[in-house]
Amino acid sequence: MEKIIDLISGEMKESFKKSGYDEKYGMVSVSNRPDLCEFQCNGALAAAKAYKKAPIMIANEIIEVIKESKVVKNVVAVNPGFINFDINDDYLASYVTKMLNDENLGVEKVKEPKTVVIDYGGANVAKPLHVGHLRSAIIGESIRRVNNYMGNKVIGDAHLGDWGLQMGLIITELKKRQPDLVYFDDSYEGEYPEEAPFTMADLEEIYPCANAYSKEHPEYKEEAQNATYLLQSGKRGYMALWHHIINVSVNDLKRIYGSLMVDFDLWKKESDAQPYIPDMVKYMKDEGYAYISEGALVVDVKEETDTKEMPPCMILKSDGATLYNTTDLATIVERVKLFNPDDIKYVVDKRQSLYFEQVFRCARKTKLVEDKVDLEFLGFGTMNGKDGKPFKTRDGGVMRLEYLIKEINEAVYNKVMANRDMDEETARDISKKVGLAALKYGDLSNQASKDYIFDIDRFTSFEGNTGPYILYTIVRINSIISKDAAKNGTKYDDKITGSYSKSESELMLSLTHFNETIYNAYEENAPHRICQFIYEVSDSFNRFYHENRIVDEADVEKRASRINLIKLTSKVLSVCIDLLGFEAPERM
Repeated sequence: MEKIIDLISGEMKESFKKSGYDEKYGMVSVSNRPDLCEFQCNGALAAAKAYKKAPIMIANEIIEVIKESKVVKNVVAVNPGFINFDINDDYLASYVTKMLNDENLGVEKVKEPKTVVIDYGGANVAKPLHVGHLRSAIIGESIRRVNNYMGNKVIGDAHLGDWGLQMGLIITELKKRQPDLVYFDDSYEGEYPEEAPFTMADLEEIYPCANAYSKEHPEYKEEAQNATYLLQSGKRGYMALWHHIINVSVNDLKRIYGSLMVDFDLWKKESDAQPYIPDMVKYMKDEGYAYISEGALVVDVKEETDTKEMPPCMILKSDGATLYNTTDLATIVERVKLFNPDDIKYVVDKRQSLYFEQVFRCARKTKLVEDKVDLEFLGFGTMNGKDGKPFKTRDGGVMRLEYLIKEINEAVYNKVMANRDMDEETARDISKKVGLAALKYGDLSNQASKDYIFDIDRFTSFEGNTGPYILYTIVRINSIISKDAAKNGTKYDDKITGSYSKSESELMLSLTHFNETIYNAYEENAPHRICQFIYEVSDSFNRFYHENRIVDEADVEKRASRINLIKLTSKVLSVCIDLLGFEAPERM
């Protein structure tokens, strides 16, 4: 379906054209004074300069034409030349009826679907997820869902860190603690055990212990670096341990990401890009893109228009070792080969913008990607505590993500139990769903590039612009629909017949912005657009609910229209929260 704003603009443009003016002046916008009107057109002000005529005269001419339209009503000209108007009730009702009966609720899918790769994981194996991993996961998940909904082929990649010094540190520490493990016997030629000699809890203790020890003992760090080298050279026992580390870590990561309703199509790792590096480096050398600078192999990525220093992109260190740059470029090569994407999006901390600018420029200059491929850096701000600094635990440490999820679920559980009488199992299930909504909505309602304050009391409130408030609205709507079915048992036609009150019109009008909202969220990679929309719809519904009879409405046609209106509201809100990555419970 065409956007409501475009349809109304079409009417206004036609009126300008019929009045002898260029139709470009007929653009319509939502009114910035909703107390006066729903829509406005300021085109007469601009046309006045071109046609050397008083804007109020032009506005009055337009009104004489457009007042015959079946799309608008209450059209008035206001000095110095504004055209203010509302939407016609019957036209509004017909539009939302079409939404109700449309499979996609009025959203038009992309005409030419793209293949989109989204990199939104970035966790390191053998380490627990912490709060710093939250934003990448939930922003990336929402962008993935929106792209899917719009019809693109989307590949979400966890892109795990698994190939650095942390692997050598873990192997070295394991050898120190359990030297008799078969993995350290160079003469062993049999099959290695299927079960890992450690748990995730062991790894979470081993890595920080080894890392701290290496900082105080150079010989230990050297041993770990050698273990890393041997692993990357394919040493059998170390490769077997590495596979164990990956499997144990990924199983744990899937559990925690799963509790966030975050999913990945691929669980690719840094190591998966390694086979592409030798040919990529050779190609860069052979084509003259890469050169030696102070012993290192680099590609110059500065441009004439740069106003700030742009250092070269380093491909290999002076000792021949690879860097993150190398791996990320090789990952681009891999993604192009496997998926031929039109767009690769990176959902990463905005403080890495310079790094990704270097990588993207290098990829383009060396023609690792075609010009038609979009490389997008979607940088996000930090999640801060109430002190305005990056969020920490009470003792100043970095909080594990699992603990943050438990903390917010517990806060919701206490509120549920304080206000409702229900069994423990039901309360816990509700608390998980509402807690996830509180956490995700609290984050996603902010523009991704901005820092924000994590406030557990505000996020878990059942009132105001919060996830729990949105869920409470959905639960309330679905309860009304169930009550109507139980009491009246009427099979209604899928039609919204008209506006019977101001709050009813306001709810209808708010719903008409659904397709525009989804389109903007898609184009701008902006989940906060959806949050703004569903808060406005929820507010409109709750005003409507308090001011109108629904289940008890005696007029069957009016009741049918209202039930259908709230059914549409429920559908729209449910699609939106799914795109944000959470779901509503059956009761609250």
